[in-house]
Amino acid sequence: MANTQRPPEAQLPPHPPLHGHYEDPEQRQAYVSGLFDASAGSYDRINRWMSLGTGERYRRQALERAGIAAGQRVLDIGCGTGVMAHQEQSMVGPLGSVLAIDPSLPMLRIARGRGVGDLAAGRAERIPLADCSVDFISFGHALWHTAALNQAFAEFHRVLRPGGILLILEILPHASPWGYRIMKLYLEHLVPFATTLMTANRKAARLMSYYWETLDQCLPLKRILEALREQGFVDTELRIRNGVFGDFRAVRPA
Repeated sequence: MANTQRPPEAQLPPHPPLHGHYEDPEQRQAYVSGLFDASAGSYDRINRWMSLGTGERYRRQALERAGIAAGQRVLDIGCGTGVMAHQEQSMVGPLGSVLAIDPSLPMLRIARGRGVGDLAAGRAERIPLADCSVDFISFGHALWHTAALNQAFAEFHRVLRPGGILLILEILPHASPWGYRIMKLYLEHLVPFATTLMTANRKAARLMSYYWETLDQCLPLKRILEALREQGFVDTELRIRNGVFGDFRAVRPA
């Protein structure tokens, strides 16, 4: 009988190299970091416009659905400007704690100005925390910017306590042909153009264009769920809302 078991992977990138942005995969991290650093001051304004003002409400509802609770120790990875971490602070209350991590120092400075108190520089693939040290992990809109999903998911599993919950939020490619065309027009063309007009920040516009390409070239969604299970997560599920907003939820077994 043929061996159908998947061989171990050194890395599982979320999409293939995007040669219009960088040629060598080794250049990817520096390229993406440069875009985010240069876009930090414009990022919130772009996202408010791009989400039509619904982004903060969507994040809070997703956190509630996933099971965040008062008193928990929460880790927000890829926190960006701290929108989700700031919400989490109010949700866990004075007996809980939230640590927000991002590789971009300009983004972290904006998160601190928003009122996020506990911040650290770091990446999903190498989290500066001890084993079994948090109850809940959020990873919002950073999945397609991760260098190696399997390494990141292994780190999430490591730092979660048994029974801890992982929530990943991401925009997904629309399954219907018409939905895909509308999404492509909006994200590939309209959003970068509007970003240039609103901010005069060419790198921010470049980041929006890059984001569409990562989304368009992303791994099949079932492969992401498989990757979570391969790192030991259980009760893995994906809920898709309005055709494009994905909530991945998984649990470290007790």
